Amino acid sequence: MRAVHRFTVRAHLPEPLSALGTLATNLRWAWHPPTQDLFAAVDPQVWASVGGDPLRLLAEVPAERLRRLAEDQDFLARTRAVDDDLRRYLTMPRWYQQRRDEGAGLPASIAYFSMEFGLTEALPNYSGGLGVLAGDHLKSASDLGVPLIGVGLLYRSGYFRQALSEEGWQVEHYPVLDPSGLPLEVLADAAGRPVQIRVAMPAGRTLHARVWKAQVGRVPLLLLDTDVPDNDDDLRGTTDRLYGGDAEHKIRQHILAGIGGMRAVRAYCELTGHPQPEVFHTNEGHAGFLGLERIRELQDKPGLEFDQAMVAVRAGTVFTTHTPVPAGIDRFPVDLVRHYFDDASEQPLLPGVSADRVVALGAEDNPNMFNMAHMGLRLAQRANGVSELHGEVIRKMFRNLWPGFGVEEIPIRSVTNGVHGPTWSARELGKLLGESEMDSGAGLRGMEPVSDSLLWELRCSLRQRLVDEVRRRLRVAWQQRGASDLELGWCDSVFDPEVLTIGFARRVPTYKRATLMLRDTDRLRELLLDSERPVQIVVAGKSHPADEAGKAMIQRVVRFADQADVRHRIVFLPDYDMALSRYLVSGCDVWLNTPVRQLEACGTSGMKAALNGVLNLSVRDGWWDEMYDGHNGWAIPTAEGVTDPSRRDDLEAAALYELISEHVVPMYYERNSDGVPGKWMSMVRHTLASLGPQVQASRMIREYVDGHYGPAARSMRAMADEDFRGAREIADYRDRLQAAWNRVRVGDTEMSVDDATPLLGGQVTVRARVDLAGLDPSDVDVEVVVGRVDDADTLHDFVAASMEPMGEGRYSVAVTLPHAGPAGYTVRVLPRHRLLSGAAELGKVVLAG
Repeated sequence: MRAVHRFTVRAHLPEPLSALGTLATNLRWAWHPPTQDLFAAVDPQVWASVGGDPLRLLAEVPAERLRRLAEDQDFLARTRAVDDDLRRYLTMPRWYQQRRDEGAGLPASIAYFSMEFGLTEALPNYSGGLGVLAGDHLKSASDLGVPLIGVGLLYRSGYFRQALSEEGWQVEHYPVLDPSGLPLEVLADAAGRPVQIRVAMPAGRTLHARVWKAQVGRVPLLLLDTDVPDNDDDLRGTTDRLYGGDAEHKIRQHILAGIGGMRAVRAYCELTGHPQPEVFHTNEGHAGFLGLERIRELQDKPGLEFDQAMVAVRAGTVFTTHTPVPAGIDRFPVDLVRHYFDDASEQPLLPGVSADRVVALGAEDNPNMFNMAHMGLRLAQRANGVSELHGEVIRKMFRNLWPGFGVEEIPIRSVTNGVHGPTWSARELGKLLGESEMDSGAGLRGMEPVSDSLLWELRCSLRQRLVDEVRRRLRVAWQQRGASDLELGWCDSVFDPEVLTIGFARRVPTYKRATLMLRDTDRLRELLLDSERPVQIVVAGKSHPADEAGKAMIQRVVRFADQADVRHRIVFLPDYDMALSRYLVSGCDVWLNTPVRQLEACGTSGMKAALNGVLNLSVRDGWWDEMYDGHNGWAIPTAEGVTDPSRRDDLEAAALYELISEHVVPMYYERNSDGVPGKWMSMVRHTLASLGPQVQASRMIREYVDGHYGPAARSMRAMADEDFRGAREIADYRDRLQAAWNRVRVGDTEMSVDDATPLLGGQVTVRARVDLAGLDPSDVDVEVVVGRVDDADTLHDFVAASMEPMGEGRYSVAVTLPHAGPAGYTVRVLPRHRLLSGAAELGKVVLAG
């Protein structure tokens, strides 16, 4: 028989144990070992069987056991201590409060929107790196006291669970999740009625969403769920799956995440008294429609015009993109966007917001497509990539939005991602080094008493734990593929806890090149089967269900690993998730990463490995490009400039094999008199000391606070003060600029040199005549730009200097020559206003000639 309805019954706790319910529903337990230990003590066997999920533990532990614990004074005292510690954590001032007390002008609240959040396997609402990053963002914000509100969607099937067919092909399975069995609570009003968010849909329909709240330490996370009876069947499925469905399904999710998410934030703040956000941060472009909802709000009250509202919205918005290639950007047919944003319908999605203005925000080269990233950049005064190299890549990618500016002037910056240390560093390492040091990113500095032999012993124990988990999971995987226990005795001897262990685990799109290690299977076999210095490799990762090429890569790895002569040295473990990731990033010796360079935005899995003293072996892409120092791992040489992808892969695979055989393997197996690989441990120690501070999400959050959230809040206040006087002023300025800009001209220019020959470090005087077409000289900045020139006379490595008005449209300045060799100059006119974040913000420039 099948049930007609599914629901979860929560355990009734005896009153003395009521604090366990609070501790189980605040996700701080996911990164707080004392809370985990408390729950483990409830029933160690059940705790292990439920995978360390407190709510499931409390639901499955026998009632008699709970009754005995309610009378156990030692356990009750321990529970009170952990509960008191949580209360202190939630209420005591932390770093952010100290910064506000210092007068930093920080926002009272920030809303952080993401399509997925990877917080714990007990709340499977993520697919991979983007979601885990968002989860680490919330956790570190909580640790630092940053007043964040997370916003996203709750997927009833989450992301797919992965298995393998007998032939090694990826098989997807979507579990059905019951929110009442997850660490969530319904957002309800004062009368206890669940809050419903309503979003207008075409044809007079309405999309209804319930709001669930997860408590992530100090940070509330609001998740919208459309699986409610008020919705039609098709609308009810809006939040069925993460990254599933056609364009119509996807745009509904984006609308709900952005517009519905904004309305959920407003409702939450009104009900709880939480300060309304001053700053809005979109983690990728999925929730970008939130900017349109904020424009609608400002048009409604205090009655701003669209352009006035837009500049106010821009001032308080931060946009982070993780996409290094145009193909990765979400785009929708313009007709579909007009269908949903039709302002002439009887029930418009955003009353008073013109569909034409909406479409213009997402305009791109193809007039039939709407570009979510372009809208995100146009609605955010501050934008960033997620590593220094990624910032360089996307400035080039989006340079057409700022024509006439040098690539380095494009107003997109970088905040390199980080990972949450308490989540990803092994508990044993934290105890050895001191948890407070790990949390603050101090690494091994100040921990010199920890000997190499003690650190090596710990690394060996973590490798042994990984080997045990590999054997367990491999057996389960083969059983799912149809093998019987009688055939699987060999699984118990897979992997050797003494052998150099390399890990490769991540999503499996083609650019990450999971099969690069298979380019020369004979070379790989030699490494795996060396009689004296072998290597073993563990591979894991999911491919998007629609990515046939990615799934074919997985099958190639699986088929190679299935071969009897190597299956004890290389394995593919299906269903990669946060639980498996913790085993891998702590238990491997080397973390392998082989993307096509400049296609990996950041790649945080290697950061998690580094936190545990695992050495990275990676192409210099993403975070590794800026943090590799020659002593904290190895950089795989790249064949950039080789246009044939197959040839490039051959060259880079050969370089990889050589690095492993000539450098990695010898260093690992070279032991000193006490059996410790001294040179290896020197690199491990250096990795912990040098990368520990850099890879922490706490570092990332501080950068966002000081470089983005604080400035955005100050900009927003400058716009909003005195009935949005600043917004009205800057909108009027933009109108005035727009009316005159096409007629602004740089006329004659000339350069004079005091000596006959320009000399490096010497000065030249540049003069120009400029027609401002009626603009006031205070409205603009007239600059001379001097730098190197190439054969096409394109300026690069340039410096700019403002020219002084001399009257009657004449400008002049003396400028120091910065470079020797071929040089050139030009004169340009830029917008200038005190409320602009920079000269390039409006994308306007007039160049001489």
